[in-house]
Amino acid sequence: MCSLLRGEEMCLAQLFLQSGSAYDCINELGELGLVEFRDLNPGVNAFQRKHVNEIKKCEEMERILGKDILIFNIQYGNNPICLFIEFKLLEVELGEVTRNKEKLQRNLLELTEYTHMLRTTRNFVQRTSEVSVFISGLIQRTKIEAFERMLWRVCKGYTILSYAEVEEYLEDPDTGEPTKSVVFLISYWGDQIGQKVKKICDCYHCHLYPYPSSNEERTDVVEGLRTRIQDLHTVLHRTDDYLKQVLMKASESVYTWVIQVKKMKAIYFILNLCSFDVTNKCLIAEVWCPVNDIPTLRRALEEGSRKSGATVPSFVNRIPTNDTPPTLIRTNKFTSGFQNIVDAYGVGNYREVNPAPFTIITFPFLFAVMFGDLGHGVIMALFALWMVLYENNRKLKNTRNEIWNTFFEGRYIILMMGLFSIYTGLIYNDCFSKSLNIFGSGWSVKAMDADIRGNRVLTLDPNVTGVFRGPYPLGIDPIWNLASNRLTFLNSYKMKMSVILGVIHMSFGVILSTYNYLHFRKKHSLYLVFLPELLFLLCLFGYLVFMIFYKWLVFTAKDSRLAPSILIHFINMFLMQGDGVQPLYPGQTGLQVFLVVIAVLSVPVLLLGKPVYLYWLHNGSHRLGMYRVRFDFADEFLHQAIHTIEYCLGCVSNTASYLRLWALSLAHAQLSEVLWTMVMRVGLRMDTSLGVFFLVPVFGLFAVLTVSILLVMEGLSAFLHALRLHWVEFQNKFYSGTGVKFCPFSFSLLPSSFEHDGLL
Repeated sequence: MCSLLRGEEMCLAQLFLQSGSAYDCINELGELGLVEFRDLNPGVNAFQRKHVNEIKKCEEMERILGKDILIFNIQYGNNPICLFIEFKLLEVELGEVTRNKEKLQRNLLELTEYTHMLRTTRNFVQRTSEVSVFISGLIQRTKIEAFERMLWRVCKGYTILSYAEVEEYLEDPDTGEPTKSVVFLISYWGDQIGQKVKKICDCYHCHLYPYPSSNEERTDVVEGLRTRIQDLHTVLHRTDDYLKQVLMKASESVYTWVIQVKKMKAIYFILNLCSFDVTNKCLIAEVWCPVNDIPTLRRALEEGSRKSGATVPSFVNRIPTNDTPPTLIRTNKFTSGFQNIVDAYGVGNYREVNPAPFTIITFPFLFAVMFGDLGHGVIMALFALWMVLYENNRKLKNTRNEIWNTFFEGRYIILMMGLFSIYTGLIYNDCFSKSLNIFGSGWSVKAMDADIRGNRVLTLDPNVTGVFRGPYPLGIDPIWNLASNRLTFLNSYKMKMSVILGVIHMSFGVILSTYNYLHFRKKHSLYLVFLPELLFLLCLFGYLVFMIFYKWLVFTAKDSRLAPSILIHFINMFLMQGDGVQPLYPGQTGLQVFLVVIAVLSVPVLLLGKPVYLYWLHNGSHRLGMYRVRFDFADEFLHQAIHTIEYCLGCVSNTASYLRLWALSLAHAQLSEVLWTMVMRVGLRMDTSLGVFFLVPVFGLFAVLTVSILLVMEGLSAFLHALRLHWVEFQNKFYSGTGVKFCPFSFSLLPSSFEHDGLL
């Protein structure tokens, strides 16, 4: 809890790593994720560092592993050079096998085309008395008409073209796509015509094959082709089996190879951040490390030295520094979501009070104030509970849907919001816009029988004797769901409740600032900053809360109509006017003047107190010489003036901003009532036999609208407003959020290409 409240205490340490054991030591640190390395070579170009060649080899291995070609399962150690050589040899070997397979497939295609050509052209030539020379081959079906016209124009009729379409689809060797081909046979006279025909065939990308001179030769060629095709099928089948075995074997270890290469690359990147001592036998690294993890860091260095077999162990040494350390706040799967809400505003300064532990309670509560509905809260809590119970399911964790990932990462936040919504729903006595009569109403309308006779609406009046018998045990009395003045009653109740919650929330934020002042030894800020801030807030808006409670407690139902308006009294308090307005209590005017004077006097103290005090420390007597550091009064005064203006004006605007609790709560309740009236009530009022069948689609429509509008859209709206109340109205009272997050060197933070590809 201490770490979550203020963050871990950090220190700067030097690591002295022996050259032979540096790789293994950093590997141990990467497994543990303890330290954040600093760059000790800021002036050295990335391409001029010592281990740039090893990083290039790792990148080449990543390229090999990223290709579609998978490799053999091999035994390797931590030596990237040996691993790189094995990868390259296997890549070359499989590349040769793949190229040979492609060559065999091309040969098979050519033999298949040759076979089709011989079988088809057998019927083209029945007599060979005058014709002595042939050119035969295949051409794409889409080109045959243009091919025929070109032959006629160029050869002047000295050729005879015969062609027929092949019934089967043949694979194009250039594109690999199945195409329809046409077998042709060209007979010609003269060598010049033959040269022209061959050039035309080349232009149209024809596949030419020799034509046998006799039927006997054709038969021999066909038989030879059949034998060669069978042999090629056998060789290709064995090649496919060989590649399949390689792929199956490699698929078992490819994920391990990817992780190993990424680890190697990360380790050499860290080694490039280190510097050598004068003997070039020892590497020096500077790291930020939590103080509590120093013993674990020492054990990790000892383990790395032991694995490498180094005779001289590596060790760690803490060094003093004036640099501001990074901020480390340890979280678990429950608190990480709330910490992410705070970090989205800004990472806290080192050892600054962290708002996250308080946000665990206040954030879902303020959300529930705006979203208070028992039924909606149950649905939200059950949905979040389902995600929590199946949080280890990989299909739910690793998806490409960013919206779903956002919901899943915030499952504990949604669970808390749902539980708090159930609580506020019980307080509001609101469940899908209907009230639950659990304990029995404290109102009796028998005494109002004469007033409500003949009236279709019910107006509750507690002044009638015998009507009000006592308060409802928990929350709002269910009879208000039937009263015509229900909205007037809830409007006043929720508006005042919002002001009360807002002032309490802001006051708590101001009080939390004292923990920062005490921890950083700025006790003068307690008297010159915290005290005037708290007095200004409580003397004005704290007094407003006091008047609300006073009016609730003092004025009863009988004299409620005589009760003065709190808003009028609050305005008159600033104007210092009270004449002509009935006071709430005796001596009210004097007290209000006193509070306004205190609030006004707090402003110059807040504006000038801290700058003047620091100026006095800087220019004080000799005994205060320890404070004589560089000091600029103008900068300090300007900074304090901005803070004073922002705080004083912010108290007014922030208090008004909390009225969104009232507005969104009423909007959610009214929207829920409208949805029930316009959808569900229509199905329930049908008293015919068809009403049962009509109720099913009506309930389905009601469920869809409830989830999409009231849960998703209204829930997102209430979430964003609760987020704004914490960022702007609460955290700015004590939290600056200008720090740097601690980013340890950890292998678990390395991205995996398999996770991006959705394979895990």
